[in-house]
Amino acid sequence: MSPVEVRHLVDGPADAPVVVLSNSIGSTHRMWDPQVPVLAERYRVIRFDNRGHGDSPVPPGPYTMDDLAGDELALLDRLGVADAHLVGLSLGGMMSMTVAAAHPQRVRSLGLLCTSALLGPAQMWRDRAMTAREQGMGALGPAGVARWLSEPFSKEHPEVVADVQAMLESTPPEGYAAACSAIEKMDLRDRLPSITAPTLAIAGSEDPATPPEHLRLIADAIPGARLAVLDGAAHMATIEQPEQVTALLLEHLDRTEAAR
Repeated sequence: MSPVEVRHLVDGPADAPVVVLSNSIGSTHRMWDPQVPVLAERYRVIRFDNRGHGDSPVPPGPYTMDDLAGDELALLDRLGVADAHLVGLSLGGMMSMTVAAAHPQRVRSLGLLCTSALLGPAQMWRDRAMTAREQGMGALGPAGVARWLSEPFSKEHPEVVADVQAMLESTPPEGYAAACSAIEKMDLRDRLPSITAPTLAIAGSEDPATPPEHLRLIADAIPGARLAVLDGAAHMATIEQPEQVTALLLEHLDRTEAAR
């Protein structure tokens, strides 16, 4: 499938090293709102809506991980970016690993949050895709948010829960279902050892979707990768523990830039 011209936003100094933030399935660029002000003080931060999500086009599915990664590379090409730090959560992390394995020269570093190299069972993704197409995203919203945010956080911040659920439920059903197909068919395990980019993997200790062992597998397979586990965080760590995530990413980015 040809690349899609995804909707994007750019913050930060025009001449600074580039950081690309890519999103989970069922979310938009807004999931990175807590991180952008700090990162953009000394990095050029690019955010975008994945194909089928937010304000990006919704081509008919199914999508593949290579399709989604191709959109990210095409965005960098349109913006004249030769190489960038790639940071992604869940689906965004899968896309980032795909780019790093196939195009190492384009990747300065990887930040992989709450993601996986193999996320089954396949039937679960087929079922979610069918639900989205037949019943709409409202049928997936409550369970999705329960995976994304821990119960203690949700009880303390009902306004955040409502905002996050609205973001998920506003996802075009076909875009969500087609992205489910990409995750269903993905297996990046054999490609991880070929990744050369300095890598930080971040897990949430209470993440039911991609538990810490998924990030540990990634960190063990990518040469030199480091693992950090956020105590108490569920899947959407950027929203639930924004200060800790931002600090970890900034330290990783600064360390990589200092070593170049």
